[in-house]
Amino acid sequence: HLSDTENELFANETIEYQNNSSDTLAEIYFHLWPNAYKNDETAMAKQLLENGETQFYYSSENKRGYIDGLKFSVNQQAAVFEFDKSFIDIGKLILNEPLLPGQSITINTPFHVKLPSAEISRLGYLGQSYMISQWYPKPAVYDQKGWHTMPYLTEGEFYSEFANFDVKITIDKNYILGGSGYLQNGNEIGYNYQDDGVKVSIPKKQKTLTWHFIAPN
Repeated sequence: HLSDTENELFANETIEYQNNSSDTLAEIYFHLWPNAYKNDETAMAKQLLENGETQFYYSSENKRGYIDGLKFSVNQQAAVFEFDKSFIDIGKLILNEPLLPGQSITINTPFHVKLPSAEISRLGYLGQSYMISQWYPKPAVYDQKGWHTMPYLTEGEFYSEFANFDVKITIDKNYILGGSGYLQNGNEIGYNYQDDGVKVSIPKKQKTLTWHFIAPN
């Protein structure tokens, strides 16, 4: 859910994580990339300064952002989560039991994101426009070279896992939302997303709409 008065996200995430490697995993690393906007000690902040961009370094607290409210569970059992000592936008979920090759687990956590100003980099808000990217706790890639736990940078691309995404986003009904994948409920949303011939009438008393997307693989 997006609050466009406080510029905040309130969310819950459930991940069906399958170990496709030939190794047994004792932990799973996560990217918490909104934390790149938390202070001037992050990898992104340092890169901006190296590039001669001082806006973020001198920015006020209300223009910065972060992710918090994390409470991880694995298969409905509480699990320990630790932040990386060097990068606050990386964390490690310690599994209660080793995850064997081919096995799957269910990971869940609520979370909250305070959005930064989009004048800084790729995530954030400009007035009443929202650019929401790299916003959720995101499993790092584990491949033949091990875990790839790079921090968020303002320049560079992301090495990310493939997955089947099923996402519901609730926002004020006056917004039009563009998202990855395929909209599932165009006949509820309107805005020319509905089937031909279907008229969508949203009650005046209804303040929000929930957009439902799926994105296979």
